[in-house]
Amino acid sequence: MAEAADFQGMSPSPARRWMRRTGALLAGAPLLAGLLQLPAATPTHAAEQDSLPAASGSGTVAVAVDSLTPTVPGEGDTLTVSGTVTNEGKQAVTDAQVDLRLGSPVNTRSDIDTVAGRTGYQEGLDGSPVGGKYIEKFAELTPGVSQRFSVSVPVDKLDLGADGVYEFAVSLSGETAARPWDQVLGIQRTFLPWQPEAADTQTRTTVLWPLMSTSHMTAQTGSDESQTPVFRDDDLAKEISPGGRLQQLVSLGKELDVTWVIDPDLLASVDAMTESYRVQGEGDTTRPGTYGTVATQWLAELQDAVQDKEVVALPFADPDLASLAHNGTNVTGSLNHLKEATDVAADTVDSILHVQPSTDFAWPVNGAVDPSIVKVATSAGADKVIARSDSLVETGGLTYTPSAARPIGGGTTAVVADARMSTAFQGDLTRASNSTLAVQRFLALSLALNHQTNKQRSIVVAPQRMPTTSQTQTMAEAVAALQDGTWTQSQDLTSAATAKPDSGATTKVPAASKYPSSLRKQQLPRSAFEQVATTQDKLDKFKVILTNKSRVVTPFGRAMNRAMSTSWRGRSAQAADYRNGIEAYVDSLAGQVTLIDKSETKLSGRSATIPVTVQNNLVQGVDHLVLRLTSKSPRRLEIGGEAFYEQDVAVSGGHSQTVKFTTSAQANGQATVVAQLFTEDGQPYGSPVTFDVKVTEFTATVMLVIGGGFLLLVLAGFRMYTQRKRAAARAAEEDGAQETSETEGDPQNPEGPEDRLTPEEILEEESDTGIRADAPEQPSDPAPDTAAESKDPSGTGERVDR
Repeated sequence: MAEAADFQGMSPSPARRWMRRTGALLAGAPLLAGLLQLPAATPTHAAEQDSLPAASGSGTVAVAVDSLTPTVPGEGDTLTVSGTVTNEGKQAVTDAQVDLRLGSPVNTRSDIDTVAGRTGYQEGLDGSPVGGKYIEKFAELTPGVSQRFSVSVPVDKLDLGADGVYEFAVSLSGETAARPWDQVLGIQRTFLPWQPEAADTQTRTTVLWPLMSTSHMTAQTGSDESQTPVFRDDDLAKEISPGGRLQQLVSLGKELDVTWVIDPDLLASVDAMTESYRVQGEGDTTRPGTYGTVATQWLAELQDAVQDKEVVALPFADPDLASLAHNGTNVTGSLNHLKEATDVAADTVDSILHVQPSTDFAWPVNGAVDPSIVKVATSAGADKVIARSDSLVETGGLTYTPSAARPIGGGTTAVVADARMSTAFQGDLTRASNSTLAVQRFLALSLALNHQTNKQRSIVVAPQRMPTTSQTQTMAEAVAALQDGTWTQSQDLTSAATAKPDSGATTKVPAASKYPSSLRKQQLPRSAFEQVATTQDKLDKFKVILTNKSRVVTPFGRAMNRAMSTSWRGRSAQAADYRNGIEAYVDSLAGQVTLIDKSETKLSGRSATIPVTVQNNLVQGVDHLVLRLTSKSPRRLEIGGEAFYEQDVAVSGGHSQTVKFTTSAQANGQATVVAQLFTEDGQPYGSPVTFDVKVTEFTATVMLVIGGGFLLLVLAGFRMYTQRKRAAARAAEEDGAQETSETEGDPQNPEGPEDRLTPEEILEEESDTGIRADAPEQPSDPAPDTAAESKDPSGTGERVDR
C-alpha cells in the first residue's frame, strides 16, 4: 500500500497529510501562543481540523455502488466499481474525490453482519484509500444532484493477502462552506471475496429455485364439453409474459445448476391458458382470455429448462402447513385436502413438464417448524421437511455451520437451509446499488462459511417463495458467480437430504411457543378452514345427484386446495373473497335443481292427482333424487294412502319433469302440503315448496239427490216419447178413415165418433208433450213406426193396413 502512494499523480495518503499538518503546527508554535489571546472560536476550529477523519460529515453525500465487476476477482483481473454520488446536503461540496478503500479480512459471518450494519465513516475501521490514480475527482457537487463515477484498479494493486473475505468500501471526501477542510462526507461498504485458487475443501451447495404464484383460477368452468376454465384476473398472464417475474425465473434459472421447487397449481393454470379460457369481468360477466400463445411459449421454455435437473413438486396449490397445524387440524376434512393436494402433485407435473418430480419434501413458510408443523407436513407422505437455521437453532456449541440434513425422529429428516444466505435477496432490489450489495454479501457469506472448517459440508439455500423480478435477477447473478467460484460445488436437494449429518448438530425441533409471532399473525384463521369444510359439505350433498360428477368435483376440489394456499399470507381480505366465491358458486349450481312453486290447488271429490314439477337447469342430468309430498293434515287429505309419499326423480340437463301424486280426501276443508327433494341417503336437497289444497268432498245425501233428479229426467223423456208415438198413430188412423169415407161416398164422416178428439183433448195433448200436432218435424224427432203411404190407387179387393 505504501508503494501505491509513491506513484506519480497520486495524492498523499491520509497519514502523510496528517504528518504534514502536524509539522506545520509545531513550526508555528510561537504564532499559536499569540493566537491564544484570540477569541475561543479559534481553538475550536483547530480541534475540528484535528478530527478530519471523524464521521461528523459522512452523511452529507450518498454513495451508491451500482456495479462491482468481477464480483469474485481473480489474479490478473481488473476490478471496476461504478455508481453515483449524490449531494444530499444544502451546501455545495468542492474538491470532491471518490476513493476505493480496502479494509481488513472479515473472519466470521457475524463480522459480516456487523460490517453491513455500520453507518457513517469510522476511522480505523473502514480501511485506507487505494489512492494514486485510482480515484475520480469532481470540482463541485451541487445539492440534490447525482453524478456518475467509475473507478478501475488492477487486482494486484490492491495487495490482497490470504484467501478470505475483505471489507471493501467506496467513499467520497471534500469540503463545504461550513466545513472548509478535507473530510469524508459519504461512504458505502461492501465485501470482496478473495479465493484465486480452488479451495482444498469445497462446500456442496444446493440452491432452491422456487416457481410458484398466487391462486388465479376459480372453481367456475364453462358449460361446454371442454369445461372452459375461468380466471380471476390477468395477473398470471403478466407474470409469464416477456420481462415478467415468472418469465425471468425460467429464463435465468435454465442457465443455473439449481433444484426447481414447483407448485403444480401454477403449471395447471398456465396449461389451462394454452387452450380456450375466460377471465372474470365486472359482476357476473366474463371475457375471452388472450394470452394462449404466451402460455404455450412459457411452458415450452420451462420444459426445456428442467430437463436433466431435479424437480421437487410441492402439494397442489402449496397448502399453508403452519396454518393447518395451528388452526386447521381440528376442523373436519382439512387434512384430507392436504392428502388430495399431495396425491395429484406428481401426475400434474409429469403430464405437463414430462419429468418425474420428487414429492418427498414439505416446505413450511420461511422454514419455521414446531412439532405440530412437522406432524402435519409428514401426514400426507413427505418424509423430509425443509427448515431454516433461524428456526432449528444450533445449541450444541459447534464452531461451524453443520450440514443441512438432520434426523429429527420418526423417520423424518429436517433439511436445514442456511438462514443468512437464504434471506440475502429480500427487500427492495430494484435499485442497482441494493442488488450489488446483496450479491457481494451472499458471496462473502458463502466463502466465510467454507473457511470455517476443513470438513466438507452440504449447505442448502432456500430463498423466498415468490421473488420479485429484481430479486430474481439478483439471485441469478449471485448464484452464477457462486457456481463459477472456487470454493463450492453444486448439489441437488435429494443429495443434500441424504448426506451424512453432523453428529453435533441440533436435532431437536423447537416448541410451538418458539414459532415467530410475525408469522403466526399471517396464518389462515380457523374460520377459513371451517368455511372450506362447509363448502365441502355442500359439494358432497350436491355431487350425489349428478350423472357426471367429475365435471364438478375436480374443479371444486382444486379450488378448495387453492383456498388453503400459503400465497394468502398477508392477504386476508383477498383470501376471504376467494373462499366466499367458491361457496357462492356451489350454492348457485345446487340451486339449478329446484321445485317449481305451486299456487293453491282445489280438490273436488274423494280422490285426485296433484302434479309437482322438478326443474333442472344444469347442463348434465341429475338422478338419485327422491321427491316427497307430505300432508300436514292427513285426517283431511292423504297422499298415497299415507301422510306422505315418495317417488324417485331423474331429470335430463336443461329439462323439467312433472311427478304426479294420488291423493284422497277424508273431509272437507283446507290442507297444507309440503313438497321436498331428498337425496337417496335421506338428506334434504334444496328448499321445500309449500302450498294449500282446498278439499270439497261429495256426501251420500247429495249423491241421492243428484241420482233422483237424473231418474226423473229419464222418465220424463220416456213419457214424451210415448205420447208422441200415440199422437202419430192417431193422425195416421184419421187419414185412413177419411180415405175410406171418400171411397164409400161418405166424405162427411172420415172418422168414427169414438176416435175423434175433441178440441179440448187436442189442447191437452199439446200441453203434455210440448209439441204442436201441426209443428214441422225436427231433425232430432224419432222416425215414424210405419213407412209412408203409397200415392197410387189401391187394387180391387186390396186391404189397406192402418
